Amino acid sequence: MEVGAGPFILAAILLAVVVIGAEWWRTSHRRRVARAWAASHGWRFVDLDRSLARRWNGPPFGVGYGRNATEAMTTTVAGRPVTSFTYEYTTGGGKTRHVAQHHVVALALPVALPDLQLTPDGVGAAVARGLGGQDIDVESEAFNQRWRVQAADPKAAHDLVHPRLMERLLAPDARGMSIRVEGDHLLSWAPGAQDVTHIDRYVAVLSAVADHVPRFVWLDHGYDPPIT
Repeated sequence: MEVGAGPFILAAILLAVVVIGAEWWRTSHRRRVARAWAASHGWRFVDLDRSLARRWNGPPFGVGYGRNATEAMTTTVAGRPVTSFTYEYTTGGGKTRHVAQHHVVALALPVALPDLQLTPDGVGAAVARGLGGQDIDVESEAFNQRWRVQAADPKAAHDLVHPRLMERLLAPDARGMSIRVEGDHLLSWAPGAQDVTHIDRYVAVLSAVADHVPRFVWLDHGYDPPIT
């Protein structure tokens, strides 16, 4: 006696419902957590802001399709606007379809600065160098061992990554972070959806990077910072 396809179709439908339901629950839970965190920390909860998904070009942006930014929250720290959100995009299709998520924190700068990217050094960075990836060495061997520095303009990189900033980025709270100057923003990003337990740390490190920009660099790019 042949078994009809009905039970298999029903099982597939039930599985799809469970998967969709689980994803809906996870998304709803993240939004509730973000909303509560924002309320308790004096941030403004925005949630959906598609413009954030199109604003920058460097990692993790600029790849895939269905790009979106959710659980967005904003505040101002030391006069600088800050936004934290979940960025997601899709690659592949069918059985190879994959939705990637990243926790992104963006800190606005008064003017655009030369592009600079600082990422953790390691096996992946060594592979990238072997394939022709650029890696700028600085004066600190300890910094070179922990961080990979990439920039189109090596002089600009050395101007920004000076000894006091290197010392700050060797502190434990900066370990493992990815940081980029892109236009008039400082960005950090990490795999996975927004994790509110890391926001204060990310903001503190990005604020320190902004605080350590030399005055002559600001002046060279049209901004005269107040003398404190």
